[in-house]
Amino acid sequence: MRIAIIGYSGSGKSTLARKLGERLAIPVMYLDQVHWLPGWKERDDDDARAVVATFMNDHESWIIEGNYTNLLYDERMTQADVIIVMLFGRFRCCARAVRRWLRYRGASRPDMTPGCPEKIDAEFAWWLLVKGRNAARRQRFVDTAHAHPDTAVIVRNPAQLAHVYVDIG
Repeated sequence: MRIAIIGYSGSGKSTLARKLGERLAIPVMYLDQVHWLPGWKERDDDDARAVVATFMNDHESWIIEGNYTNLLYDERMTQADVIIVMLFGRFRCCARAVRRWLRYRGASRPDMTPGCPEKIDAEFAWWLLVKGRNAARRQRFVDTAHAHPDTAVIVRNPAQLAHVYVDIG
């Protein structure tokens, strides 16, 4: 099984990927770990695409969590047996991001590159509340779901997420 998980920051994509990966015994790739090098330095796009391509080719089943349209987005969506689009509300995502920060502050969370400690600064808060939720981004998520009607499911709240988890797992 191949699962792509996309959606808003703070919606629980990484947590869902980890839980599904453990439950189904499928390798998980977190695109934040591909994109970010230690010290919050960005990896070169060509190198990052090569890492993702190798992962996709080396595993019959996989879970890839993250948006990153520059990292083989169309290929991931086309190859996925299930696409989970997480569109939780802005304040729920913000609350989840704050809880994540409280849990991991000063350390790198398990789904992030070591050397990239969890932080909430003005730039990330702006991303969570405004920039990462702009109309174009939301439309890309909706368009992805519409382009893959047989494989995509939109999740807007924890109750819907619980059903997806049960149905897949």
